[in-house]
Amino acid sequence: MRDTRESRLLLVLLIAIAFALITVDIRGGEASPVDGARQAAATVFGPVENGVASAVDPVGNAIGAVRASGARHDKIAALEKQNAELKAKLGSDDRNRSRVRQLDDMLKKSATGQYGIKAAEVIAIGAAQGFSWTVTIDAGSKDGVKRDMTVLNGDGLVGRVTTVGPDTSTVLLANDPDFTVGTRMESTDELGFATGQGSRPLAVQFLNGKAEVKKGDRLVTFGSSKDKPFVPGVPVGEVVRVDPSGGDLTRTVYVRPYVGFTKLDIVGIVVQAPRTDPRDAVLPKKPKAPAKPKPTPTVTVTISPNGDIVDTEGNVVGNVHESPDPSGNATPNADNAVNEQR
Repeated sequence: MRDTRESRLLLVLLIAIAFALITVDIRGGEASPVDGARQAAATVFGPVENGVASAVDPVGNAIGAVRASGARHDKIAALEKQNAELKAKLGSDDRNRSRVRQLDDMLKKSATGQYGIKAAEVIAIGAAQGFSWTVTIDAGSKDGVKRDMTVLNGDGLVGRVTTVGPDTSTVLLANDPDFTVGTRMESTDELGFATGQGSRPLAVQFLNGKAEVKKGDRLVTFGSSKDKPFVPGVPVGEVVRVDPSGGDLTRTVYVRPYVGFTKLDIVGIVVQAPRTDPRDAVLPKKPKAPAKPKPTPTVTVTISPNGDIVDTEGNVVGNVHESPDPSGNATPNADNAVNEQR
């Protein structure tokens, strides 16, 4: 069609009619008067639209993405929630692994010392009795727990039972100022009494004022009459400081307990004492001392005025002026002589 005045008027007229039909169609909704015509047009022009659609797919996809943004946001939120739950589960698994390790260590200790124990969990810190260092455990008289029973864990002495209910009990911790336990030092068997000092090391008074004690010495419980409140052989701690004796009848040392009282979780109540004193068997194995480095041998040589290399015994082992022989092998020089001596 030529670009004439008539063709331009026809184009404007067709555009105006198209807008009018669009307006009528939108206002009519599902009862649009042009719905039949639209369906007929779709039948005729459908194949053409499919071909054209490939050209505008990127635009359509972008619009679809915008429309689906709400659903996608919900999906992302759900995934984030699942990740958070998974992390919580992994954290819980880590804690469970830690508790299993604690229980395993405690069972090994009880087996070595032949202690019959009842495992329990620390469920609260502090108690109504007013003790400054106590915990509540989830085992009571229904579980065979009684007052003045020894409490330990995989590291050593935790404390003793002071109050017993049907389902729970109160444990006085070994670092409480009101706590005192008889101790015996490894190897030398020196006896003493350890008293709690809160967050500071235990104070131990040895009955022998001249007892030979040094840093790193280890102590266990001495035991009580009829094994109450303490059974023998439970690891207490190791010496970190020794006060001068000063001629006193007793001697005071300070012991770092094996147990971390601020992070208790799984503990064991000794409901059956060992038949015999385990002595030092329950103490942890001492770390091996590092091997001493072997000394490197050194060789001293002197060079005489004529160039002879003389060792410490006066033997001539070479000459600095010697050169390679005709066969091409180097004769001993100063470096070779030193190497041979080494």
